[in-house]
Amino acid sequence: MALQLDIGQLTTAGIKPLNEDAVGHTSLDSELYTASKGAVFLLADGVSSCEAGQEASRQAVMEFQRDYLITPDTWSVEHAGRKALTSLNLRLYKRSHEFTQQEKGYLCTFTGLILKSRTAHFFHLGDSRLYRLREGELQQLTKDHVATLGGGRRMLARALGMDSVIQIDYGQSPVIENDIFLLTSDGIHDFLNAEQLTSLLILARNDELSAHDLADLMVDRALRAGSDDNISVILVRVLSLPDSTLEDYSGELNRLPFPPDLEPGMVLDGYEVIRELFASSRSQLYLVKDQSSGDQLVMKTPSRNFEEDMNYIDRFIQEEWIGKRISSPHVVRVVTQTTKRTALYYLMEYVEGESLDTWMDHHRFPKPKLAIQLVKQIAQGLRALHEHDTVHQDLKPANIMVMPSGNIKLVDFGSVYVAGVAEVFRPLEQEGALGTACYSDPQYLLGHNSGRRGDLYSLATITYEIFTGELPYGEQINECRSAFDYDRLRYRSASQFNPVIPLWFDRALEKGVAIDPEQRYLTIDQFLKDLLHLNPDFLRNDPRLGDDRSPVLFWQILSGFWVLILLLVITLFSCQGGAA
Repeated sequence: MALQLDIGQLTTAGIKPLNEDAVGHTSLDSELYTASKGAVFLLADGVSSCEAGQEASRQAVMEFQRDYLITPDTWSVEHAGRKALTSLNLRLYKRSHEFTQQEKGYLCTFTGLILKSRTAHFFHLGDSRLYRLREGELQQLTKDHVATLGGGRRMLARALGMDSVIQIDYGQSPVIENDIFLLTSDGIHDFLNAEQLTSLLILARNDELSAHDLADLMVDRALRAGSDDNISVILVRVLSLPDSTLEDYSGELNRLPFPPDLEPGMVLDGYEVIRELFASSRSQLYLVKDQSSGDQLVMKTPSRNFEEDMNYIDRFIQEEWIGKRISSPHVVRVVTQTTKRTALYYLMEYVEGESLDTWMDHHRFPKPKLAIQLVKQIAQGLRALHEHDTVHQDLKPANIMVMPSGNIKLVDFGSVYVAGVAEVFRPLEQEGALGTACYSDPQYLLGHNSGRRGDLYSLATITYEIFTGELPYGEQINECRSAFDYDRLRYRSASQFNPVIPLWFDRALEKGVAIDPEQRYLTIDQFLKDLLHLNPDFLRNDPRLGDDRSPVLFWQILSGFWVLILLLVITLFSCQGGAA
């Protein structure tokens, strides 16, 4: 037997002009449903006092479902749900604070039910509710997060987007056949009491109404009772359950063995090993062929040195989840596997080409147009990560692939940091990773998380090397061990290695690789703007132009520069005319 459900859902604005509620679920016959993830049912109620309540509720339903369903199969429902919710909450919170002047808040309640095998899991914030009817008895499984004020007034104490850190209610309970689960917004349960809800649900239990028809009837009864709010309801009746629980299966996934060292010709879960692409003390990459489709893919396996290290295993599993969340032509695509895994690994698309460090060895002083195109694509890949509150932390030429077409892809998630997933920041280890230290933000190596500015430092360093073939602080940066060591470093002008680099371009690079994060650019876009367009401030404030930094002197110097260029062009044409 398999899980069989009777599902009904409905959301309506009621008597209000705008519906700020949102509902959603994965039906058992949809492509989104998998037995390892369970059936997902979500209800969110936008906070009506905020201008963006409707957007918040819709975003919550859509993005939670997306993020939860792509979490690794090895994660428990609780772990996966909390990861998805904390990340979602931070995105809503940041959007709210982008509009502090307009008081536009992205806040909503959230109640989620996940039926997996013979267990019901639920996540909850706010005053929407989850009930369960079992053998004629109704039980409210969630607790309203409200605070009572003077005069009988009430206000939400918890909601998605309310704070950068949230406390999520999580619970689970066994499921039996004929259980009925009910998710409601306050437009229902503030106007229909427990006795009324019970009498309605019994109609479905006795097969007098389908879940769909009962949802319609429940909304009608709430309106008749004077409901003046948006009205949303999800009904789930359990018709049958799987013969056996998935607990043993989940346990097996969490204890997946590390694969052995693979050799060409070996087959693992239907993937034939063609050759080894890369190996280190932490992981291996293999080029494999899917025997069912013939597609070539890259298989990443963990190093057996860490078989007993649970933190390492969790981080390896998280790499796959992070890759599935990012969708960009400039970030390698993590492939969703359709067959059951018998070992711990994950799959990525195969990117043909060469790493950027190899490319630079073959293209010293590339044409500026080509070099800038590479830099812009690297920046676009970083933007895709940053849009999901993900910081790369270890961007370096070895992690960037240049394809024959000239396009690039970022290909490694091994050191990424995801904000909002209850994860402790881990500084990069410098020992044994001196090549990485050349490009990583010194703040990481000193134990500080500089966030997006750290990725910007790496981008600026790589840009400097593409144009010069050198590093902005030379090889000395590999020897730095303390803040004092970094203070002794001095920026080396890019123009001393490549004379065609203009002063303003050099100044943009210098600002991008500043040791002090406060002296760097705030965003990638600001950095690119100064690379692509002359910033007069870099010339006006340059000490080589003298102590008088008045605008008049600046424009006199700039005008004289262009007059000199014009005279050179006239002379050139005159010489050509005389030769003719």
